[in-house]
Amino acid sequence: MNREQKAEVIGSLKKDFVENRAAFLVGVQSLTVAQMQTLRKELRTKGSFLRIAKARLMKIAVSEIPGAQELNPYFKEQVGLVFASDHFTEVAKVLTNFSKEHQALRLVVGYVETAVIPQEKIKVIAQLPSREVLLAQVCGTLKAPISNLVGVLNMQMTRVVMALKQIGEKKQ
Repeated sequence: MNREQKAEVIGSLKKDFVENRAAFLVGVQSLTVAQMQTLRKELRTKGSFLRIAKARLMKIAVSEIPGAQELNPYFKEQVGLVFASDHFTEVAKVLTNFSKEHQALRLVVGYVETAVIPQEKIKVIAQLPSREVLLAQVCGTLKAPISNLVGVLNMQMTRVVMALKQIGEKKQ
């Protein structure tokens, strides 16, 4: 790899860090080609991608990115970066599930919006429900008091109608 190619890889990695909300550092040392292809395919369905480069080039790429310098100690052995633009919780789920199925893939650390996240917290993030489920839960929580109020008011109106009906029956 000549200098121009290295500069191109470094520039591409910097661009990926800037344009994406999250990055996950994963160990890919013992992954087979078939496993790597399966992982890339699953990641593509979630709008993310895996980049493999030399650890030295990754260190250079993150040196100018705020907060990302804290990733430097983790760039050793054979590691890859998984970049996620929007739904990084779904990407964390994919990585966690894949690492359970294939012990060759190991989660090292995460980087979300200038903060480094340890492996344990990535697993916690992976257990969170999806965004749609969380929004539905919030809507249900907000709707519950209103629904209860409507039910109570409806019950009161029913009682008034029943009382008027009984009074009408007594007068006849």
